[in-house]
Amino acid sequence: MQLNGLIYTFPKELKLLLIAFVIVLSIGFFTGLLFVNETSTANPNGIEEQYLGNEDNEDAIEMKFKKTDKQMLNIVHSHILSMALIFFLLGLILSTTQLQYRYKVFLMVEPFISVILTFGGIYFLWKGITWMKYVVMISGTLMTLSFSFSALIILRQLLLQKKTE
Repeated sequence: MQLNGLIYTFPKELKLLLIAFVIVLSIGFFTGLLFVNETSTANPNGIEEQYLGNEDNEDAIEMKFKKTDKQMLNIVHSHILSMALIFFLLGLILSTTQLQYRYKVFLMVEPFISVILTFGGIYFLWKGITWMKYVVMISGTLMTLSFSFSALIILRQLLLQKKTE
């Protein structure tokens, strides 16, 4: 067996491992997005309320309080570390796909920029720079799109592309 480093040439057992990994990783990633939707209603004002609280809103259905220093450090620290690992592993797998160089590089690097903008933005929002909620929303959307495209490209090439002999 001659490997050229492209994903479709991998042995069947490695392909199965990668398929299982990408599917389980995707379930975890999108479950996290469901949680975000439940806690912040996935809009800029909901994001602001999630971290700064809504104690001033007497009509609020659910009372939320401003996050503490420890809570914010825990959120930012754990998300940046875990997302870095997620996107590093996904990027390594993506590097073995047959994809135009500029798209591949974009999908491998963009998520890291979005992670910093998203969770750095959340931190600065919490510090009172409220326009950062828009940065968080945009970068979070870009991060999700990058993850989705990367996972789909990987799965497509693992499942559909045949070996070329």
